[in-house]
Amino acid sequence: MNVTMLKSQIDAVSSNISRVFLGKPEVIEMTLTAFFAQGHLLLDDVPGVGKTLLGQALARSINASFARIQFTSDLLPADVIGGDFYNQKTQEFQFERGPIFANIVLADEVNRTPPRTQSATLEAMSERQTSVGGKTYELPNPFFVVATQNPVEFQGVYPLPEAQLDRFIMRLSVGYPNRQAERMILDAHASGSALGSISPVIELADALAIQNCVPEVTLESSVTDYLLEIVESTRRVDDLALGASPRASLAFARAVRAYALVQGRDYVVPDDVKALAVPVLAHRILPRNVRREESQHVAVSFLERALASIPAPR
Repeated sequence: MNVTMLKSQIDAVSSNISRVFLGKPEVIEMTLTAFFAQGHLLLDDVPGVGKTLLGQALARSINASFARIQFTSDLLPADVIGGDFYNQKTQEFQFERGPIFANIVLADEVNRTPPRTQSATLEAMSERQTSVGGKTYELPNPFFVVATQNPVEFQGVYPLPEAQLDRFIMRLSVGYPNRQAERMILDAHASGSALGSISPVIELADALAIQNCVPEVTLESSVTDYLLEIVESTRRVDDLALGASPRASLAFARAVRAYALVQGRDYVVPDDVKALAVPVLAHRILPRNVRREESQHVAVSFLERALASIPAPR
């Protein structure tokens, strides 16, 4: 594994995205971590902060296909994954692929669609394949879903159950840009969309090669114990109705390896674990006796206290 070459490619993608997605380098860094870890990303944020632009810029930077699905209350599973349609010319049924058959898929406002459509989408995310009419169809590789939901609106939505939230390797919030970044956004978009200036800086095969290198990143025994101690802390307190599962541990380990590679290292350090504990674990634990809209904040506070009390290895 040539870490210097991989770091150069990752930096090229990050710089390319930052040309249009301005003022949020940490969000780009976490998005690339989720992508190279072969997970999926959930963005909790209000409309208009650039979530679609982020997905499109990533797709263009690695020469990948992109699809945006606007989730609504009347969206059906076939509208997402596709279905069998009768071809009058051939007089046969044939499968027509839905928009989920893209390398990078933006599932916009995923909590606005009924549970049946949510389940079909999340099943495809988990299995990386879908079955229609007794036939199984592989999804493209790489396959990365960026799902969004508005954390402010609670009317007319179908909140994702905890078992489905567990399918996302990370949950992030983009947030508003600062004044300087927003001025840059105004200047960049003065003559129209800035996305047209984005062209591939690496090829899809290069992105796959980086993903395949992630398992080779060293996770030393003491750092593994530190990671597991954080996970186990979510299972030992009465304030939490649901602690992080073994699947969360696997996702956590995969994410910290990818994060180390994004930082230009072939080994994980305790600071990588600290940086990813909240985005990887907070949506996988369920506090007791709090309203749903407050649970994420309570989960984040719990993990921050755990990180402060659990000693990191030297």
